[in-house]
Amino acid sequence: MTNLKSLLCALMLLVGLFAVPACMADDSAAKKTITDGYGRTVTIPADVKEVLCSGSGCLRYLTYLEGQDLIVGVDSIEKESQARDARGYALLNPQFKDYPLFGEFRGKDDPEKIIGIAPEMIFKTGLSGSGTVASTNAEEGDKLSQKTGIPVVMFPYGSLRDAKEQKEMFDSLRLMGEVIGNKERADELISYIEDTIADLKRRTADIPESEVKTAYVGGISYAGAHGIISTEPAYPPFLWVNVKNAAGKMGTQHADVAKEAIVDWDPEYLFMDVGTIQMDNEGGIGELKNDPSLQGLSALKEGKVYGVLPYNFYSTNYENIMVDAYFIGKTIYPDRFEDVDVKAKGDEIMTMFLGASPLDKINSQYNNMGLTQISI
Repeated sequence: MTNLKSLLCALMLLVGLFAVPACMADDSAAKKTITDGYGRTVTIPADVKEVLCSGSGCLRYLTYLEGQDLIVGVDSIEKESQARDARGYALLNPQFKDYPLFGEFRGKDDPEKIIGIAPEMIFKTGLSGSGTVASTNAEEGDKLSQKTGIPVVMFPYGSLRDAKEQKEMFDSLRLMGEVIGNKERADELISYIEDTIADLKRRTADIPESEVKTAYVGGISYAGAHGIISTEPAYPPFLWVNVKNAAGKMGTQHADVAKEAIVDWDPEYLFMDVGTIQMDNEGGIGELKNDPSLQGLSALKEGKVYGVLPYNFYSTNYENIMVDAYFIGKTIYPDRFEDVDVKAKGDEIMTMFLGASPLDKINSQYNNMGLTQISI
């Protein structure tokens, strides 16, 4: 009997020796380690199924990459009813309002709510450029992970304002694509963006300096709606279609300018971001109608005031500004965009980014003032 017991023990020990490495191998295969957009080393599931998206624009990126079905909770802005909403990703995904709440918007996360939802991992965006609101740093990701026990992958949102921030945007899309197992979609979208910008630039690159037009864009939303003085000195559509930005010497970051400066610049064309009408009295458009100091503007007298789709709404709407670029190009240099139907091109762009086009729905919420001349 003793020999039998000894034999059984030996067999169990032998089985255990084989089982432990197998178990360890399975555990290793279930995880992978990545370096996120802030240089942090993060271990995440190899096959991600459940995520949260924290911070301005984070969920927009996930929908760009066709990963919206992975989310298991949302921040407060996704549950709010909006009288006007320029976020195509939200308009096409009304089910977001039904998901559990994990925190307030702009990355104000609630660790207890996150633990209750128990996602496999968290994506978290930070804003690009200096002087940004609600900026995020790597320590925030570390703290959130420590409080919840859940891995946090962070990345800067980037922009299309300059080469550095464009690289941040593209790197972030590729990182998110790698994490969710859809890097091919990230590469596809990035190629489309690059090709579209190249097409815009090609059309206007050879315009003589003496024939380059000057324009100003006002009413740009920035952590809320603003009036005519709110602008983008490095407004991408102007950069792409060879239009001189009247505010261009003010740098690359968002800026508020004096009305006196706009009058002094006296741009040939005025473009108003229609997000401005979320303010009282139609915001910047109301200012053009009622402010005596602006009545001498040449563009106002000549009827060269036009509406463009909102640039920002919970960070940048990239599909909107690419549509705006074709509208601006066709408005200022019609011979260079003779073959372009702006509405058809807009639907194409939005479908590429979002899987369907919410163009009409967005514009209707802003009284159909986008992509058209505004009567003042």
